[in-house]
Amino acid sequence: MLLEKNYRNISRDIRKKILKVSNSAKSAHIGSSLSIVDILVVLYKKFLKKNIFILSKGHACLAYYCVLQKFNYITDKILKSYGKNNTILLSHVSHKVPGVVFSTGSLGHGLPYAVGRALAEKIDKKNKKIYVLISDGELNEGTTWESLLFASFHKLDNLVIIIDYNKIQSLDFTKNVLQIEPLNKKLISFGCNVKIINGHNYYKIYNSLLYKSKNKPYVIIANTIKGKGVKFMENSILWHYKSPNNEELIKAINELE
Repeated sequence: MLLEKNYRNISRDIRKKILKVSNSAKSAHIGSSLSIVDILVVLYKKFLKKNIFILSKGHACLAYYCVLQKFNYITDKILKSYGKNNTILLSHVSHKVPGVVFSTGSLGHGLPYAVGRALAEKIDKKNKKIYVLISDGELNEGTTWESLLFASFHKLDNLVIIIDYNKIQSLDFTKNVLQIEPLNKKLISFGCNVKIINGHNYYKIYNSLLYKSKNKPYVIIANTIKGKGVKFMENSILWHYKSPNNEELIKAINELE
């Protein structure tokens, strides 16, 4: 219970910060940011001291920047510069930000880089894992499936792929854009070890990340809620683009409190 309470408090603080910065910057993709907070918190608390993380869904950069601030990679002053002139915090993830190893914008770019990085670590006989967080919308991209085939062929068991399966992309629900189910069976057929979890349950996230794959890339399908934590934002396509106005910000913060 203490572990869960600690994680929950950190996630709540990060969600509040996402809302405040989005309101100030008038930035989009708040729903995408809120859905990945719990995954990022567990990763940064327990798994990334000696390993490498790539956020492929670069439009959810605000969650990433707020996590980096929480874990002392960047200052609060830098975080508050988001959306302002001359900031290093671009509206898609930028490697110019301390703690970020690869810039990601267009979907489908982070996983190919992660696969190459995992192969390089294998060749150099380094004991590092590569964690990459992708969106369910990226499963529409050919580069995603090419990368999975490559990772499986080269037995990249140091590669952990986490799918933020919030079931909404851009302008519609994922199932209405391109049917990706049965996702579990497809990933297994591509030579991956696969686990399905609740992407907001800290114990499930933690335990799934402890798993050690052998001779296969490892994929975690994390069922999440877009806009998680704020009821009027949850499962709403609107919050892929909209930022909260002052009234909505107060309402959202009160919900998190």
